[in-house]
Amino acid sequence: MKEIQYLTSYRVLKKIASGGMGSVYLAEQLGAESFRKIVAIKTIKREFLQNQENIDLFVGEAKLVADLIQENVLQVYQLGVTKGIYYIVMEYAHGKNLSDFIRAHKHKQKVTNVEIGAFIVSRVCRSLHYAHQAKDITGKPLNIVHRDVTPSNVILTYQGVVKLTDFGIAKAVTMNTPDEAEVIMGKLPYMSPEQARFQGTTPQSDVFSLGLVMYELLTNTVVYNVNDIDDLVDKMQNYSIKRPIRLNPHIPPKLEAIIMRALEVDPNNRYNDAKEMGQDLEHYMYDHGYGPTNEKLSRYLDRLFPDESKDNYGL
Repeated sequence: MKEIQYLTSYRVLKKIASGGMGSVYLAEQLGAESFRKIVAIKTIKREFLQNQENIDLFVGEAKLVADLIQENVLQVYQLGVTKGIYYIVMEYAHGKNLSDFIRAHKHKQKVTNVEIGAFIVSRVCRSLHYAHQAKDITGKPLNIVHRDVTPSNVILTYQGVVKLTDFGIAKAVTMNTPDEAEVIMGKLPYMSPEQARFQGTTPQSDVFSLGLVMYELLTNTVVYNVNDIDDLVDKMQNYSIKRPIRLNPHIPPKLEAIIMRALEVDPNNRYNDAKEMGQDLEHYMYDHGYGPTNEKLSRYLDRLFPDESKDNYGL
């Protein structure tokens, strides 16, 4: 990060995450008259810069998300390259990802409150529907499919806002992504049947992945805990998913029905799109009165992570 630190208007404060291909840093954007703005900077690890396909995916993500402006989608501000180091400047969402959230519940031998869980998933539905319906500046549909809807790619800010992030392997008409009939993209435990069978993905594929995330969120159980693609396809074809109410009796039948419809292996029986799933969740939450809100999620995070620094970006 020295190149970015000294050759741009960004001052790196600390590393906040590291994944398979890249790292994310907390940074300040500096400007005239002591202007300062907190941002996140995502980079590709040097060892992956030798492969042009990795660079293309990274650049493609920045270009794709640049014009996706919606509360529940993590914003992208800039794509840069300095001394051969590619970086994306993004909105900094101060909070926890859904993997941390689930892990904290397991550590405390608890499961997520069903109302809070429904609220979180409903906001991911909003972000997915927005992305699926997005058009370019000429009005042409982008035909975006995220293809990586997983707990680690959902951030819960301490203000109670849900953010979908990491469109790094998304497909769209503007992106030169590998042929889905030849190359599998995504994480095995959260793949749709279409992904697993190399049949190509649609917005309904993201709905299935979100159903897997919701199941795990409300039961602390991964539906497809597999290590290879053949095992995944076998389980999808030959085994029924255990009803989530058997793992968490606090899940109401109406909410269980939403989960199970999202998890229909046959797309003809699944939700048509994320909007339809989100509408069912909102009817569940609000038809009988005052339901969950950003503020309620914020208070829930305060109780779940009482020792976290929530006011000064964790510095």
